[in-house]
Amino acid sequence: MATPALSDPRYPIGRFSAPVEYTPEVLRAAITTIGALPENLRSAVDGLSREQIDTPYREGGWTVRQLVHHVADSHMNAYCRVKQALTEDWPPALAYDENLWAELPDAHTPVQISLELLDSLHRRWVAVFEGLKPEDWESRGYIHSVGGRSTLAWVVASYAWHSDHHVAHVTALRKNRSW
Repeated sequence: MATPALSDPRYPIGRFSAPVEYTPEVLRAAITTIGALPENLRSAVDGLSREQIDTPYREGGWTVRQLVHHVADSHMNAYCRVKQALTEDWPPALAYDENLWAELPDAHTPVQISLELLDSLHRRWVAVFEGLKPEDWESRGYIHSVGGRSTLAWVVASYAWHSDHHVAHVTALRKNRSW
């Protein structure tokens, strides 16, 4: 679900590439990845000092703190969009300025707050995905104000990538920095 990583630190696992086919195995793997995100992210930041948490994961990028809070913000929005897609007919989904959100006061709180939020959020999100009927994956979705029509199959695959993508930012920082 990702293209091979090049030398671009913005995309340590490569850019998202949608699967050719959304088979039950592809969907199950994506749900498993989403379910694992809270523990994977927690493990990635475990043991980092405050100075390290406040270090940008790449030149010109967010700090690890902002990144962790971004994941919570992004996945909360996606979870709500999925629920809307299941209860409304192709609802609109508005984009938001992630960079401005990363500057709001809550983006400077301890990462533990967002890690705890992600634990519960992802348990519920996985439950929603696991409860879908086979036809829901392609027949339900939303219309994103920037990305256009997004089926739930595409959503689960892209957020599985998003999960691994941001964990890789932190693990790459840990690997490439000598503290």
